[in-house]
Amino acid sequence: MTTAQHPPLDVAVARALESAGEEVVVGMRDEDIATLRAKAVPVPEVEVTRHGTYERADLTFPSAADGAPVTVVLLRPVGRSHSPLPVLVHLHGGGLVVGGPFDDLSATLDMADRTGCAVATVDYRLAPEHPYPIPMLDCASALRGLHAEARHWQLDPERFVLTGVSAGGGLAAAVALHVRDHGGPALLGQLLVCPMLDDRNDSHSAHQMHGVGSWDRSANAVAWRAYLGEAAGGPNVSLYAAAGRALDLGGLPPTYIDVASVETFRDECVDYARLMWRCGGDAELHVWPGGHHAFDFLAPWTPLAQDARAARLAWLRRLLTRRP
Repeated sequence: MTTAQHPPLDVAVARALESAGEEVVVGMRDEDIATLRAKAVPVPEVEVTRHGTYERADLTFPSAADGAPVTVVLLRPVGRSHSPLPVLVHLHGGGLVVGGPFDDLSATLDMADRTGCAVATVDYRLAPEHPYPIPMLDCASALRGLHAEARHWQLDPERFVLTGVSAGGGLAAAVALHVRDHGGPALLGQLLVCPMLDDRNDSHSAHQMHGVGSWDRSANAVAWRAYLGEAAGGPNVSLYAAAGRALDLGGLPPTYIDVASVETFRDECVDYARLMWRCGGDAELHVWPGGHHAFDFLAPWTPLAQDARAARLAWLRRLLTRRP
């Protein structure tokens, strides 16, 4: 099939993309990883705690990969009821090679503000220095450790929602599969925002959006190679490394997936939701017309971004009020 011209970008999103500069990652090479890390800007503490409206506790749990400590920053709303809080376990983006626990956190805190949740953000280790399975096991170990201590921190162990953006969304999907297959804990839900699911990087949308948007096929190839080495794209990649490799998505919690029409990950996200439905799962899928990868983080003021965030919030509210 001939790769067609990509779908049109939303006008406001396109304008934001044109002025984004270094926030756009296309045409990436292996040597660019260090450059991207050097450009990272620290998130001020006042933004992490929302000017003291959240109480911060830094916890550590041993990674199942090698016993190394994994830091989890727990943020609990100040002055809320003493009843156990639901918690959003947040996994940041960055293509598995850059980023830290406070990246993408603002949008997660926005949802927490409106739903009475705590937030736990995981400082997992990065590739290529720490390839698969280390980042996934860091995240799974952090989830299990926090769940085991939930009552101590006034968290509700029956209302853990795993969230992730981009690479963090891919890790969240992989962790959900891992805990499904290895004794839990049970999740109330998973919220996957433009998740990075499939190392094969060979979908129609991956080819169609080459050189387009904020994360293209070349950047994706560099990231997967850093994470999986020479195995990337080959026949022997585990579903716990790339959740898009899973053949059975039964037994997963209710899942929200969103992606944009003008992005590399579009088709793999649609395929993931389709397989969940075929396996009898509960999935809500949104494909935002005219958006590019992570458009609502690059341009949160646009109407399209506001609609995307409102839809996530509505799903989370419904999830938290469900009864068995």
